[in-house]
Amino acid sequence: MSVLSGKKVLLGISGGIAAYKTASLVRLFIKAGAHVQVIMTPASKDFVTPLTLSTLSKNPVHSTFFNQDEENEKWNNHVELGLWADLMVIAPATANTLSKMANGSCDNLLIATYLSAKCPVYFAPAMDLDMYIHPSTVASFKALKEFGNNIIPAESGELASGLSGEGRMAEPSTIIRFLEADLESKLPLKGKKILITAGPTYEAIDPVRFIGNHSSGKMGFDIAKSAANLGASVILVAGPTHFKVDHSLIKVINVVSAQEMYEACHQYFGEVDVAIAAAAVADYRPKNVATQKIKKAADNFVIELEKTKDILASLGDRKKNQFLIGFALETENEIENAKGKIQKKNLDLIVLNSLQDQGAGFGKSTNKVTFIDKDFNIEPMELKSKEAVADDILNKVIAKFNE
Repeated sequence: MSVLSGKKVLLGISGGIAAYKTASLVRLFIKAGAHVQVIMTPASKDFVTPLTLSTLSKNPVHSTFFNQDEENEKWNNHVELGLWADLMVIAPATANTLSKMANGSCDNLLIATYLSAKCPVYFAPAMDLDMYIHPSTVASFKALKEFGNNIIPAESGELASGLSGEGRMAEPSTIIRFLEADLESKLPLKGKKILITAGPTYEAIDPVRFIGNHSSGKMGFDIAKSAANLGASVILVAGPTHFKVDHSLIKVINVVSAQEMYEACHQYFGEVDVAIAAAAVADYRPKNVATQKIKKAADNFVIELEKTKDILASLGDRKKNQFLIGFALETENEIENAKGKIQKKNLDLIVLNSLQDQGAGFGKSTNKVTFIDKDFNIEPMELKSKEAVADDILNKVIAKFNE
């Protein structure tokens, strides 16, 4: 999965011959999973049509401050566009547009939106060789970098004038790779390794029956996806669940029983920075597992159970510098029971779920949690989607590393 997936990209196109490449650029953004809106200067329409770009981006293309061809003229709100974007990319960025950006010369919708943008701004210069090295252009580059903008370096090659040299706009695939590399380098969990457990465990009674629970695994999978999107390398140890994940930074270890999950966690725990135990691990398992299906014969059937190994407590015993997060699902005396687990299992943070809260618990798309840290600071949260709860948990991890 690309780091651009889910990102809102505002593409600004100015009037240079390289504008014809933006059709391919929009396609690559969409392929990467980004949401794209396009702003064109009036001059750029001579090189690529708004219809092409609106079709590819699946959004209307903006060019003027209001749409004159509509019965009720609609104002294109440059402030709204600037606030919408997660990142703004200006490609091609001609010498004229660069000069306007550097000097705040606001005479078109693209520059007005650029001046309103609160997101990171990237620009890909495109012009002829002599223009590219002219002192005024060099001054524009310097000013824009000082403003915090990011330059996507031009390439050397054949130019529209017939000359060959520097000034050619980077190819669309190069722009995508540049953005991905730059965004990844700035992710707050880049370089961190996180172990996450998810789902239930199934403890065999015989070859066809088991003891399990109603955990779907969604919470753990959402935490894994959120961690990977923040740049972390994730080892996801998952019990039986229908959830799947496709992300280059997530390695999935599929297990069934508590013992298998215990072994997988201990295999990787020593090499991670963070461990988040979101799985609902069975506390007991049948002491003796039948090798053949047990027939229905007697009126009563007794299964002798034994305790499974406490994965979280065992990780707490082995903990060195890892940030260890556990989950607690309680039905009574929730806060006190959670505090007891923090001490008993040597946790840094516990995420408390209560089955008394409507919308929380197994099989739901939402969750309502309370964070309790090792100093017993208590932070109750509102009912949220599990994706939002996952983000909240990872924000605790980020805060830990920013201490």
